[in-house]
Amino acid sequence: MTVHWVKLELDVAAFDAPRFETYVSRCRADGIRLATLAELGDTPEHRRALYDLNKECSADIPERGEFYSFEEYAERRFEAAGYDPRGVVIALDGETWVGMAATSVHGDFVFNEMTGVRAGYRGRGIAIAMKTLGLEFAKRCGAATVRTFHHPANASAIAMNRRMGFVDAQD
Repeated sequence: MTVHWVKLELDVAAFDAPRFETYVSRCRADGIRLATLAELGDTPEHRRALYDLNKECSADIPERGEFYSFEEYAERRFEAAGYDPRGVVIALDGETWVGMAATSVHGDFVFNEMTGVRAGYRGRGIAIAMKTLGLEFAKRCGAATVRTFHHPANASAIAMNRRMGFVDAQD
């Protein structure tokens, strides 16, 4: 069976940032700190914490299969040409990492690699808040477009992106 991925894109200039800043403000008011991996420190310990969080959140992706080993993840994420720790937004509750949104740079566009929130923290707008900050990163990089893709059964992720203004990609 062939999966036809849902490919989405967002025009960075058309993004309605003020509309979504309320999610960032609400998270902060609820005690959720939002910081980039660059701000926290791109250290071996933080890279391991990001891996653990990504692995946990990825378990809910339909047909995801087994997650990468840490070594494979490090090669694919941290050693990739588009990696920039300023594009990795982390949501923290105290010292606990509860969400992540990783964006990589690819010339005139950025790619939203993964957005995930631990199950107990979902439904609070944390994912939208992290993606909103990720779009600030896209603007700083001079990217015109943000691209992402999803398994068609990942309805909540697709709906969240569409709510933020993502549309079907024009391949």
